[in-house]
Amino acid sequence: MTRFFNGLMRLRRGPWEGIATVLIALGVVMLMQPFALALYSYSFVVTLVGTVMFIIVSHFPE
Repeated sequence: MTRFFNGLMRLRRGPWEGIATVLIALGVVMLMQPFALALYSYSFVVTLVGTVMFIIVSHFPE
């Protein structure tokens, strides 16, 4: 766990890509759920933030 937080603080690719991937997956799950309109409303924004974050983070050093 300490290695994960050290990677975040040093702007390393691995931990940040993981967070971006989780955001993309969360946005897709929010898009597919049939229960809460508020989750559906924010699903595009969450997916977009995760995608843009993944594009930016892919330029970080390993």
